[in-house]
Parts: sequence; C-alpha cells; structure tokens
Amino acid sequence: MKRFLIERDIPGAGNLSAEQLKGVAAKSNSVLARLAPKIQWLESYVAADKTFCIYLAENEALVFEHAKLGGFPVTKVTEVPTVISPMTAY
Repeated sequence: MKRFLIERDIPGAGNLSAEQLKGVAAKSNSVLARLAPKIQWLESYVAADKTFCIYLAENEALVFEHAKLGGFPVTKVTEVPTVISPMTAY
C-alpha cells in the first residue's frame, strides 16, 4: 500500500475537546471498516486550524472516498514515497 499525507483545513481544530476528537475518530473508524482492507489510518496531528493525517491506501481515490463517506474536508493529498527518521542515519 502507498502512504499518504492528508492536510485538512478545519477552523478551530486545535480547540476540539477530547470528546469531540473521540467522535471524529469513531466516525473515521466506521468508514474505514467499510473500506477495509484497502485503506488504513495510522495517525493524525491536530494543529490550530488544520489536521495532518497519515494513511496507508491502495490508491489516492480511496483517500477521497473515505473523506466523502465520512464528511471530512480534504485540502491536499500528498503521496509519501519515502520516510526517514533519526534511525536513517545508522
């Protein structure tokens, strides 16, 4: 599967409560269950007015399908062909 970074513009995202984030995650999980095993959500980073989500998917179209079914905005999708970390230096 390919790795994708999904940028979402969500005004006030950084101010969402734990309960609100739980609801968003639950909605995403229910949509992912319908699309499995073709797409997987790894994690998301929540910032002031954005979220940055990391997904594994067979193709970019599945990322957009997940967003459509879940009602999630998509600002930009970028395929990430290479990942580096501090361990890359060794």
